[in-house]
Amino acid sequence: MEVSQGLMKLGNSTVFVAVYADDVILTGTNLEEITELKALVHNQFRIKDLGKLHYFLGLKILYKGDGVLICQRKFTMDLLKELSKDEGTLLPNPGCYKKLVEKLNFLTNTRLGIAYSVQHLSQFMQAPREPHLKVVVHVLRYLKKDPTLGIFLSNDPSYNVSAYCDSDWAACPDSRKSVSGYIVLLGDSPIQKDLPAILLKEKRIKQ
Repeated sequence: MEVSQGLMKLGNSTVFVAVYADDVILTGTNLEEITELKALVHNQFRIKDLGKLHYFLGLKILYKGDGVLICQRKFTMDLLKELSKDEGTLLPNPGCYKKLVEKLNFLTNTRLGIAYSVQHLSQFMQAPREPHLKVVVHVLRYLKKDPTLGIFLSNDPSYNVSAYCDSDWAACPDSRKSVSGYIVLLGDSPIQKDLPAILLKEKRIKQ
């Protein structure tokens, strides 16, 4: 899922734009500048102003007195309903397994607690076995317990941006898979992460 992003600097003001297909988010530090840009875009494309942001690409935005909570409750419930995971039944279908893991990976945007499990499950996309399917169901049942959990972004202006990275070279004796990743925090809230899985023997061939 690729979202185009841009920003416009006008003196001390900054306006941010995020575009995905025909969905657009406008935000920034100056309401007047945002309003002017909104009018300019409307004159060109006839946009529909939906007001304050509440839902975007599966992300639910809840406004609180001390910040914003971002969760994926609807996406989680739709996933459970679509695949009937609340019944605990899953056919040993590789295509279905891949679809499940891809959607779980999207959920890690607001549920980093499942990131390691999803990263590990993604290593078996080509030939998943019954134990892997059972773990997927276990993760879905975990999500079902409280689908409203998400990431809280505080409105405290004294936040800091910090980043961490780590790597684990060929720790698995069977697959020889290597894992490296990073995470970026805005205050105490994760805003960007990456946990790719790389097969070490493939990397050796390329060198």
